[in-house]
Amino acid sequence: MPTGTMKPEDKEIIAQEKFPKPEEFLTLMKDKGLEEHAEAYEKVLELASVIKQAGGQALLVGGSVRDMMWGKTSKDFDIEVYGLEPDKIREVATSIGKADLEVGKAFGIIKVFIGNIDLDISLPRTDSKMGEGHNDFAVNTDPNMSIKEAAKRRDFTMNSIAADPLTGDIFDGYGGLQDIKERRLRITDEERFKDDPLRVLRGVQFIARFGLEVEPKTMQAMQEMVPQLKHLSQERILEEWKKLLLKSEKPSTGLTMAMALGVIRELHPELLALNETDQEEEWHPEGNVWIHTLMVVDEAAKVIRQEGLEGNEAFVIMMAALCHDLGKPETTEIKDGRITSIGHEQKGEEPTKQMLSFLKGIKKKDQDKIVKLVTNHMMASMLYMQDLKAHEQAGKDGKVKGAISDGAIRKLADRIHPATIRELVMVCQADHFGRGTFPPETVAQMTLNPTEFKPGPWLMDRARKVSVEDSKPEPLTQGRDWIAIGYKPGKQLGQLIRLSNELRDEKGFDRERVFASVLDMTADEAIEKMESLLKE
Repeated sequence: MPTGTMKPEDKEIIAQEKFPKPEEFLTLMKDKGLEEHAEAYEKVLELASVIKQAGGQALLVGGSVRDMMWGKTSKDFDIEVYGLEPDKIREVATSIGKADLEVGKAFGIIKVFIGNIDLDISLPRTDSKMGEGHNDFAVNTDPNMSIKEAAKRRDFTMNSIAADPLTGDIFDGYGGLQDIKERRLRITDEERFKDDPLRVLRGVQFIARFGLEVEPKTMQAMQEMVPQLKHLSQERILEEWKKLLLKSEKPSTGLTMAMALGVIRELHPELLALNETDQEEEWHPEGNVWIHTLMVVDEAAKVIRQEGLEGNEAFVIMMAALCHDLGKPETTEIKDGRITSIGHEQKGEEPTKQMLSFLKGIKKKDQDKIVKLVTNHMMASMLYMQDLKAHEQAGKDGKVKGAISDGAIRKLADRIHPATIRELVMVCQADHFGRGTFPPETVAQMTLNPTEFKPGPWLMDRARKVSVEDSKPEPLTQGRDWIAIGYKPGKQLGQLIRLSNELRDEKGFDRERVFASVLDMTADEAIEKMESLLKE
């Protein structure tokens, strides 16, 4: 469908705005240091040119156009080709790369591989819902369909915009540009929107990522679809959670909408209970546990940006922040007129595991990390306060009792493995700053400095000194050390290694002192001796 043969209805939807010209867009990406993005876009332009020469028209559609309208840059470019049959598209695309018609055929998709760049070419189509599953759609492609009709299947108006990368023409049949300007979330077509309940979760993460207000009819349609969420695969749900938590500056806005729509009630009852659990106002002036959690998640989003974390590393921090107080509903009670939640860290283990097991696809190591971070999320502050108090109460002779030893730092690193102390500090920091404003001259105001998190740097400094900020501690001795001095291989070596570590961490022993303490002893005698030293 070259511009000269464009359908009348498509000429009518060309917006006044223009997409950046090829050289402008490439310069923009290169100036931002986005070399991979620029390389991918060069392939898009190359493909669009050969499609045009063959009598078709290649348009950018979906997220890349939307992101450009937000002033953002995408490295994933989806292309929709008009005016050419699938076999012709494959023939043309093969001139610049490898085209595979079979991959994605059921969804009207052609995969094109140009060097190390993969591009998805979609065909203008209509989708008809046939059942409850993700794949239960009848796809009807039509290369001569109008651009406006093809865009009707897209979920929200901001995603229904198409752009010609060669001419800069923008096709906006449903008012998506205006909705972007007014930061409004609005569905493109109500009937087709209801075909896939995942669109409810997509809407939630878009609200968080772009700070959108929801148009009333869209709000109603999303609410009506919430009961269908149970038909979605957990893997698809997880992907939307990742986008919400990792791509939003303020994930709390999406989480708040998820609560209002009933998504939390439908999918994550562990979180629902937080909204019904009060906190002691002196320490949490912001309100209940849900409000605190929203604030902590926003702080965690700041942390991962500051640290430059992405992917699984960032997701671990965000999920730990989201789940960190899941133990409070079970442990919260009123004692002497005050609200307490003693032991909530450990009680958070089971509900956290339940939520993680529901979200299929999280790596076992990352699940273990999240659980360990949840069950130890107060340790940075607790250790710091204990050490500070010990030094403040030092005797006249300068002796300090109860200070945190290097061994205690090593034990913490070992206990939270495979998570690291660095990751723990990030979660503790988010928890610290995720609070309301304390009234002046209160104990909380003086104890929890609202502008500074002293336990974080203190714990990181202590961890660096014993080389455990990013790993668990190395064993003081190894099996080969014991064999070298005459001990035989066997299970007793494991006991000797473990006891050596405990003597180091609890009594300050080094390697030489460990071996000297068991000189000329049998393995059994050495184990007995080391156990007695620990009891002294």
